[in-house]
Amino acid sequence: MQARTRVGVLVVLAAIAAAGATVLLTALTSDPEPGKAVICPNGPGLRLDIGVRTDPEAVALRRAQTRLARGDSDAAREIFDRFDSVEAQVGAAVAAWPGDTLADLRALAVQYPRSGTVDLHLGSALYCDGRSEEARAQWRSARRLAPDSPIGVRAADLLHPQYAPGIPVFVPGFRYPPRLASLSAPRQLAELAARASRPDVHAKLLYGFALQRLDRQRSAERQYAAAARLAPDEADAQVAAAVGRFDKDRPSAAFSHLGPLTRRFPHAATVRLHLGLLLLWLGRIDEGRAQFQLARRLAPDSSIGKEAVKFLSQLSRIGSAGK
Repeated sequence: MQARTRVGVLVVLAAIAAAGATVLLTALTSDPEPGKAVICPNGPGLRLDIGVRTDPEAVALRRAQTRLARGDSDAAREIFDRFDSVEAQVGAAVAAWPGDTLADLRALAVQYPRSGTVDLHLGSALYCDGRSEEARAQWRSARRLAPDSPIGVRAADLLHPQYAPGIPVFVPGFRYPPRLASLSAPRQLAELAARASRPDVHAKLLYGFALQRLDRQRSAERQYAAAARLAPDEADAQVAAAVGRFDKDRPSAAFSHLGPLTRRFPHAATVRLHLGLLLLWLGRIDEGRAQFQLARRLAPDSSIGKEAVKFLSQLSRIGSAGK
């Protein structure tokens, strides 16, 4: 898959079951404790914040990440060494594992004391070196420095391994504009941002959805909150605002807003679907399944009902795997 196409998928994917439920399937059937086999199968792992960039460096860094993930650290490092950005230097340090990785990342932490990317990877290298308390301090720093990015999301994953990885994403109950799906990822994002600048509820929800797919949770939360203010009586907007509040440090921030919506919108399948989604993220499988079943019954022929069916299918696979 071309780099441009791969990034585009992050923006235009109009349902999370194909990706999110698969992640949950893996997470919920494995040991929730982050042993070295999870974090360090081949070293500290690499997570960069490149977004939808399509410039030559971004394309090269994605190619290097792929090489590293496949175990070709020498080829990955050769690519990383061509660039001077923080992302490239971190990539080169991680690709040197075990070698000089820890020393190189410590040096980068001195050079870039406000970089969440550096702190995230320094924490992972420390963890792989058996220094778990130092690692957690670095992950907390990364989360504080880069809360609205894939870096902050990954740091939260490592700090809260008892939860499913990543963030629960709002599922729009309406279609993604077909014209936008034909655009490149940067143009899609720009178009969505332009539309969301107007007092348009659906435009703000779609832009928030795209931002969440890029792990920009705090930016998405702002779009969802704005949509909720514009449409106080629309279930989609209110649900999105609740989901956007999800934070692994404080899961109650989302539940305290989503739970009351079951009374305000008793026949809205979207409320039940997202309540089930958040419950699954916390590992509460049976409760989540019950909410998906209710969402399916409330709107069996809708896009939301079909999403519920997909999640129920994944959960049945979990049950089968456990037998």
